Amino acid sequence: MCGIAGIVSLNGSIDESKLIEMSKAIAHRGPDAEGIFISESKKCGLAHRRLSIIDLSEDANQPMTDISGRFTLVFNGEVYNFEEIRDTLKKEGVSFNTASDTEVVLQAYIHWREKCVDQFNGMFAFAIWDKEEQQLALFRDRIGIKPLYFFWDGTTFAFGSEIKSLTAFTDRKNWNQRAISEYFQLGFVPAPMTIYEDIHKFEQAHYLILNKKGLHKKQYWCLSDQLQKKTILDRVGAKKKLSKLIQSSIDLRLKSDVPYGVFLSGGIDSSTVASIAQDRAKQNINTFSIGFTEAQYNESEYAQKVADHLGTNHHEYTVSQKDAQELITKIPDWYDEPYADTSAIPTYLVSKLAKDKVTMVLTGDGGDEQFLGYGRYKWKQRLNNPLVQLGRGVIKRGLKNLPKRELERAGEFFNYSLRGDLNKHVFSVDQSFFSSRECERFFHFQNRPIQHQWSMKRNLSAAEQQAFFDLQLYLPDDLLTKVDRVTMANGIEARVPLLDHNIVSYTLNLDTSLKVKGKDQKWLLKQVLYDYVPKELFDRPKWGFGIPLKDWLSDELRFLLEDFVNDKMLDEIGFYNTQEIMQLKARFLNGESHLFNKLWLVICFNLWVVRDL
Repeated sequence: MCGIAGIVSLNGSIDESKLIEMSKAIAHRGPDAEGIFISESKKCGLAHRRLSIIDLSEDANQPMTDISGRFTLVFNGEVYNFEEIRDTLKKEGVSFNTASDTEVVLQAYIHWREKCVDQFNGMFAFAIWDKEEQQLALFRDRIGIKPLYFFWDGTTFAFGSEIKSLTAFTDRKNWNQRAISEYFQLGFVPAPMTIYEDIHKFEQAHYLILNKKGLHKKQYWCLSDQLQKKTILDRVGAKKKLSKLIQSSIDLRLKSDVPYGVFLSGGIDSSTVASIAQDRAKQNINTFSIGFTEAQYNESEYAQKVADHLGTNHHEYTVSQKDAQELITKIPDWYDEPYADTSAIPTYLVSKLAKDKVTMVLTGDGGDEQFLGYGRYKWKQRLNNPLVQLGRGVIKRGLKNLPKRELERAGEFFNYSLRGDLNKHVFSVDQSFFSSRECERFFHFQNRPIQHQWSMKRNLSAAEQQAFFDLQLYLPDDLLTKVDRVTMANGIEARVPLLDHNIVSYTLNLDTSLKVKGKDQKWLLKQVLYDYVPKELFDRPKWGFGIPLKDWLSDELRFLLEDFVNDKMLDEIGFYNTQEIMQLKARFLNGESHLFNKLWLVICFNLWVVRDL
């Protein structure tokens, strides 16, 4: 786990001082070593910051150049099956000087060129400069676990692990207006956009070749291509196969030359990872969880019960509003663009807790998206009913007239256009963000809404369509981004065993009857878990991993509303309908607590503006 950056100039020489500043901007990603490479032609510069996980020796430092001097690599992430690949390459006459996966990546590229990624099981972003061809090759992993951003103006190309390494190449006042609109509906900016017009997210499962002929980008793996025409229905066989895939994935991800642990929330996903990791480990593993003083948000007692059953060395930290207050202003520094996932704060704190004991952790990310664990999947199924589509206006009006405030939110699910992106609409309303129609009321956006659509090999159910949307957007651009930044800020590496691409390819083809049985979501994953932990420990409603934000904004954190949601700031930024936003704030302070997430979006955006300018 590291940070990478680089510059290539097609006309003239690169600015070496700018490369050094890029490296400094991501220094927190690699406290163990740093390195700079400048090509003989001065057309390419590469920078690397290292967090040592495998082969802790200096021989594995980067940038790494092969023995011929032709190829130079900077690499962020891990290739878990590097030992297998190394054995294959040795049989074909390739020799190695280190025990690192970095050298395996370099030699694999030399041997197979762009096809090397087909051999990799891991999370990665890496770049290789070819001195002979004067060519840069850039790659990102299939799922989008490791981050990568780039700038390109036709003559100068620059890339980095975080946006902050690239802001010197752009006018920071040149915001991407479509990205702003997407942010207020999703809580994050989806790829390939960033908040800046001239900086882009490098999409997952892509590679790029840059040489004197120009820039060529290609997708080497596609989520929709993993779909088969027929789904898997065999319960017994599916459970056995899934269990083996998860065991294999965790075995690969337990390879480490540093101490490791597991983030354990007490939910299905993290408990499955912790249970199998403990079963496969040779000693008691460390587990880490977060609790809250507010009982309705506190799931830590369930994490403790799972840890007690497994016999792990369990560690817990209780979050206070003071902790949140101290960290909120750091969110723009972590993400470099507007980002509104409140679980970033407890994830940062559990990472800080873990750093005292370990340098690598496993997480349970990816379970909900693969096994239909979110409530919005049920909503999408309801809205897909043709009768509901015809009568949605009547249903919406009827719900809003009922006394309970939460039914007003339920009514908003039915307030959509048949020509719009229904997946995005369901996501926005489920998160209590601004729907596409609400954006017309609260903002002055001049662009058309983005339609997120993909071609499929088979007809997916409504719930599967919504989950596919999450796998393509929410998972890489929100959840995995969140975990990467806060773990890196604390100097630890996070690995996500449920997102092994072999598992994802398999679960996409499980019949929905194996994922949801009646009201029981994530059914098949639970069957795997119950081989390790008693079912009784999980007989409770699903909990999220957020903070008690609606309570805190009404009390201890109310100053955020006063400082960042006021007439002056809203008018200065320019795209807000100031009157409507201020009415929203007044309604919240008068007791309509369900509006807190909309105001949080505004707070986070305006907090980023203050920090960025």
